[in-house]
Amino acid sequence: MNLNGIRAIYLFEMNRFRRTIMQSVAAPVLSTSLYFIVFGSAIGSRIETIDGISYGAFIVPGLIMLTVITESLTNSSFGIYLPKFQGTIYELLSAPVSAVETVIGYVGAAATKSVLIGCLILATARIFVDYTIVHPLWTAAFLVLTCTTFSLFGFIIGIWADSFQRLQLIPLMVVTPLAFLGGTFYSITMLPEPWDTIALFNPVLYLVSGFRWSFYGVADVSPAISLVMTALFMLVCLGIVAWIFRTGWRLKT
Repeated sequence: MNLNGIRAIYLFEMNRFRRTIMQSVAAPVLSTSLYFIVFGSAIGSRIETIDGISYGAFIVPGLIMLTVITESLTNSSFGIYLPKFQGTIYELLSAPVSAVETVIGYVGAAATKSVLIGCLILATARIFVDYTIVHPLWTAAFLVLTCTTFSLFGFIIGIWADSFQRLQLIPLMVVTPLAFLGGTFYSITMLPEPWDTIALFNPVLYLVSGFRWSFYGVADVSPAISLVMTALFMLVCLGIVAWIFRTGWRLKT
């Protein structure tokens, strides 16, 4: 294992994060604060509790998931797309760094950024609402697993994209709508038939539900199923990344 290679890629990506600290940190915190003001105050005044939890506290896990999913995709996809755009990807491919080490460097940095932002959002939420964390270890586990999984997905998007417009296509047109419809601001038990059943086909629901269970001990679906679905998605992403490096798809052409 070339630890120096992993460290070089990881530190390069983290330095880029520090250079764009206002865009990387201030923007997610500000947008999440607005969600708390609009949804927590305006809608929360009409919806007192869901499953015995105040509405403001109920949306905390969903907002954190919404933010870290978006940040994981953006950071990881841009991190690998930029060398492709600049033409320096060939230097990386010819360097004594394996595919595994490359993925660990890029995905590890993107996941680290997302975890840090998730923790910052968690601290920001305390300003607006009181919440409790029933299973803190599971909270950390779901957070790290989600950030890693979507950083892998973002890595695939960055390799697939051949323009900055395509780089934003899947996050904006697919992932963000799924995140909003995945129980971020509500419980699927509030949905009428057949929408509560249709919601079960949304993969983001399992992330939000599992994460919310780690906070309050309540969930729309079993936390075990949430964990299995997240791990399964991560394995699929790992398989696609392995295929990309084995075939050189969109890397060597």
